[in-house]
Amino acid sequence: MVFKRLLGSLGVGGPTVDTVLDPGAPRPGAALTGQVHLKGGDADFDIEHITLELVARVEAEHEEGESEGVVAFERFTVGGGFRLAAGAAHSVPFSMMLPWETPLTELHGQGLGIVLGVRTELAVAGARDKGDLDRLNVGPLPVQEAVLEAFGGLGFGFKSADLEYGRIGGTGQQLPFYQEIELTPAPQYAHRVNEIEVTFLAGPDGMEVVLEADKRGRLFSSGHDAVNRFTVSHDGVEHQDWNAVVDDWMRRLVEHRAPYGAYADHGHGGHGSHYAYDEHHHGGHRSGPGMGTVVAAGAAGLAVGVVGGMVAAAVVDEVGDFFEGDEDEGEDED
Repeated sequence: MVFKRLLGSLGVGGPTVDTVLDPGAPRPGAALTGQVHLKGGDADFDIEHITLELVARVEAEHEEGESEGVVAFERFTVGGGFRLAAGAAHSVPFSMMLPWETPLTELHGQGLGIVLGVRTELAVAGARDKGDLDRLNVGPLPVQEAVLEAFGGLGFGFKSADLEYGRIGGTGQQLPFYQEIELTPAPQYAHRVNEIEVTFLAGPDGMEVVLEADKRGRLFSSGHDAVNRFTVSHDGVEHQDWNAVVDDWMRRLVEHRAPYGAYADHGHGGHGSHYAYDEHHHGGHRSGPGMGTVVAAGAAGLAVGVVGGMVAAAVVDEVGDFFEGDEDEGEDED
């Protein structure tokens, strides 16, 4: 998708910029590639720098409730220091590494409802202008896909996904927000939990998987949240029995509690008591139908029916609103 825009800060006759991302959905920690195409205006202009900014639509909780806003989470200067002659065409190829914690926007080609964008900033003769946004799609790492496939194979279903502003205490989180993928419980856990929230915090050496369960209350006790944290490696993904690993995580989550205070500051409060511990899993063999089979069969899973139908349509509208609204915001920025 290409966005063309006259640089408002330079007025009529200024250069135009098109940012084109290469096709596909790169993974977190991988290269995002493309080109910035410039077209000279009515006069020569000195291009001081071309900067690409990664932005996300993020929810924030506060005393008045919840609100959404645009958060920039990475910037890359990809060019500059040259004169663009009047009417001349100039292209700047770029390759920049996505942060490891970049949220996932899709699974098996189906949108999850997460909106990311790449915003182009051009500095010309002392004036800066933030151009239109190019939608950014990000696919899962192999270990992320394996975990989500295992949830689907165990009977969990996709409910929604969002980005929450804040930090998860006790983790190595780097970005100012985190992604929550909300799942409906598998039948074998439906009597114990209302929903499950999965957060991936990836890094170059491995990934933390944070699971939060909204536990149902019992006869003489009210419901509460339980949070556990597990660490997995990027290596040997194909040799794991992920169905067994994830099922073990879930059993530990709903049946056991670590001492209170072992895990804190998940989000912005309002989650009740939190319990957590670390676990490392190695060896085994991958088995079970996996998410791919679930999707192909059209059964209840993370990337079927609901995502492919009503949610996917809603995502299209959300993306349009996101970029259209943010363009107006960008014009007011220096």
